[in-house]
Amino acid sequence: MSETDNDRESCATIYSLSTCSHCRAAKRFLSECSVEYNFIDVDCLKGDERKAIVADIKKMNPRCSFPTIVINETVIVGFQEDEIKEALGL
Repeated sequence: MSETDNDRESCATIYSLSTCSHCRAAKRFLSECSVEYNFIDVDCLKGDERKAIVADIKKMNPRCSFPTIVINETVIVGFQEDEIKEALGL
């Protein structure tokens, strides 16, 4: 799953929930900034795949809250626009 119509190169991943308004806002913000990103809607995963992703998130964000955003190895918990801009160099 990714947004690919963007021209800014970045290694960004959003771990999100499909029903989360803050997650949608983070995706929209990255799109508006022309940042290419991948996203994983964790609540849409099942079984072992979901368990593995949740385990990965907990390594970065022990509370496993959403969105958990990873930009070039910087972990941002929640939709923190200023932190996202800083991580992207905007």
